[in-house]
Formats: sequence, C-alpha cells, structure tokens
Amino acid sequence: MEQPNITSQGHGILTPRFWLAVVLAGVAAGLLGALMMLLLFNVQYVAFGYHEGTLQHGVDQASALRRVASLLVAGVFGGVAWFLLRRYTRGEPSEIDEAIWSGDGRLSFRRCLGTSVISEVVIGMGASIGREAAPKLLGGAAASVVAGWTGLSADQRRLLVACAGGAGLASVYNVPLAGALFTAEILIGSITLPVMLPALACSWIATATAWVYLPNRAVYLGIPDYKFSGTLMTWALLAGPVIGLISAAYIRLIGLVSHHRAMGTRALYAPVLAFGVLGVIGIWYPQLFGNGLDMARDAFLGLSGFGLLIALAALKPVVTAMCLGSGASGGLFTPTLSTGAVLGGALGIAWSLLWPGSPSGAFAMVGAAAMIGAAMQAPLSGLALVLELTHSGFGIMVPMMTATVLATLVAFYIDGYSIYSARLPAADGAHGGQAVPVAQT
Repeated sequence: MEQPNITSQGHGILTPRFWLAVVLAGVAAGLLGALMMLLLFNVQYVAFGYHEGTLQHGVDQASALRRVASLLVAGVFGGVAWFLLRRYTRGEPSEIDEAIWSGDGRLSFRRCLGTSVISEVVIGMGASIGREAAPKLLGGAAASVVAGWTGLSADQRRLLVACAGGAGLASVYNVPLAGALFTAEILIGSITLPVMLPALACSWIATATAWVYLPNRAVYLGIPDYKFSGTLMTWALLAGPVIGLISAAYIRLIGLVSHHRAMGTRALYAPVLAFGVLGVIGIWYPQLFGNGLDMARDAFLGLSGFGLLIALAALKPVVTAMCLGSGASGGLFTPTLSTGAVLGGALGIAWSLLWPGSPSGAFAMVGAAAMIGAAMQAPLSGLALVLELTHSGFGIMVPMMTATVLATLVAFYIDGYSIYSARLPAADGAHGGQAVPVAQT
C-alpha cells in the first residue's frame, strides 16, 4: 500500500469524464461476460447432449466416443478459426496484459471478440483452458473503445482497461472484491486509492449487470464451514513451501509452452492433436474436461479419494499446458485453482494418516488459495477468490493465509514470474544476454 495515495495521480486521473467511462466500461464488461457464459453453456449442452446441471454431469453421461469426438471437432474448429483470425487481423493488439504493462492500453475489439468467441466454444467442447480469459479480454477491449469515445489520456486508458479486465473476471464468477484486487495486484501492480476506487466501482457494476443472466450466488454451493485445527495449521506450515515449489514449476511449464507454442501452419493441426490426446485421457479422467470448475468443487466437498486426487493434480497442469502449447487462447485461473484444490486434498488425506482431525475439503481449500496466490503472484487475490467463490473458509483463514504467504514467497524467490507474465513475448534481458519473459511490474 503506497502512502499518501490520493495526492499522486488521483486528481489527474479520477476526473468526472473518467468516472463516466468507468460506469460505461463496467456495464459493457458485465453484459459481454454474461454473453460469453451464455455461449459457453449452450455449446456444452450441444457437445455432450445434456440440458441442465454441471459440465461434469454432461461429460460423465456421454459415451467415450462422444468425448473424443467433441475434442477432435474442437481442435479442427479452433485450429482453423484461430489461424484465419490471426492472419486477417495481424498486428492488431489482443493481449490485455501486454497492452497494459508495455503498451498504451489500446486493444482491437474485433480481434478480441473473435479470440473470445473461439475460446469459449472450444472450452465448451472440453478443452482444458480457463473460461475467464474471454470476459477479461472483452472487458478490456470494451474499455479501450470507451476510452476513445470519452477522450481519455493514455494513463487513464490503461487504468480503465485494467479495471474492466478485472471486472470481466468478476462478472462471470460473481467475485467483485477479487476482481478489483485482480486489477490492482496483477494488472496494475499497485494497491493505491486511485487504483482501488475505480477497480471496485467497475467490478461491482459489472457483477451486478451480469445478474441479468448469471445467478447471484456462490460458484461453489454447499461448501462446509470448515473449522480451524492444529493439524490443519501444522500442515499449512509444511505444505506452503511445497506448493510454492510446485507453483514455480508450473509457471515455468506455462512459460515454456507459451514461448514454443505452435505457429503458422502448425497451428492448424496442433490443436487437433492436443485436444485429441485430452479426449482419450478423458475416457478415464473426464474431470479433466473444461476449466476444472467441477474438479475443484468435488475436492472442496471432500468427495474424491487419494488416488483420483493425486492423478488429477499431475494430469491437469499437463493437459492445460498441452492445450496452450497447441496455439489455443484461454485462461489459466480455474485450471490453476483446481490443481491446487486436488493437490491440497491429496496431501491432506496423506497427512491425516499421521495426524487426523480435519476433513480433506479443508486441505483442498487451503491448497487452492496457496496455489492460485503463488502462481498469480497475488496472495490477496488468491485468498479473496477462494472466499468469494465458496462463501466459506473464514474459519480456516489463518492456515489459508499461512500456506498462501509461504507458497507465494517461495515462488517469488525462485523466479518472480507469474502465470501471466511468463506468457508474455520474450525480451532481451540481463540473464546472460539470453531472451527472458518480460517480468510483471
């Protein structure tokens, strides 16, 4: 927290015109987020032949042939659609992180819209990438348009785009506080009053607007109010650094596949191969389909055994990296959170053999917060996300904070990158003159 925090840029940035732009961008982010979820849900229903319930329910009842076929069709569609989009919109900015961190905040709305629609379609058909990238990107693209309409300065545009990006995430998960913290911690990198005020305003406006279609409730329903225990606290102290090491390895994996992703004509067929492999694995592990939302829910509720949890913890990062490496565009938030949930649940079950006293769901919640906080290098956002997604967890806040701090600290000292900064284009750095990712600032 930087102090004093209103006298630096607040008077120059938070003008009446800027606040008007915040309202317009918030409404746009909420509507576009709801539209993307409408598209996603309907694609899921068609792809797996169900009409209500969760994606996990639909995949479970689908035949093995239908699971593989859905992913193969997604690979063909995604490969061709992304190839054509990138070819005919070459040079148009469509990466919100890059536009904020190293650009002037301008985004191409048509390319962002095309990227988002393709992403939600392939996720609905089972691709293992996060669904939040599309509303985050479209929120930022809408804000870029609004900034042009209202004649904002470059600094104001960057802030507005960041606020709307966080608001897009907030709208589809019903997490207004976490969306605002995502804006400040990750997209801007500074928790100051001139950042937090518009971020909070944009997030609540977008979240409330999205209620025209999306429900006003927690994403994960029925999560018990787990209680503090000595065994959970001791486990958090020991597991935090371990999760930090795993998070750092995961960040490196994401950076590796991002910098060697399929390009050119290879991007036409690489998604077919990657998604097809996922479809075959999904015959035995259907929980890997989609962003991992249902996988995390089962871990939070303590419904899965050790063998399944440890298998999912190993496979989810691999299939997600495989999808991204094929040239697919999508998010990493939910795949990372779900990996932390199943990892925490598995480690908790093993720990309980030595010191029983807490259910596996409590360990899963602590693991999810630690993994997402460390991987995003944003501990406040990680904690807020788990609390708002579950409307639970306050009873285990101390072990949750402990594990999150330790995990984030370990990942920070190993590399200092996040799952977002590791995906940026390489730049010449001071590491022996070799190309390194542009660090988040």
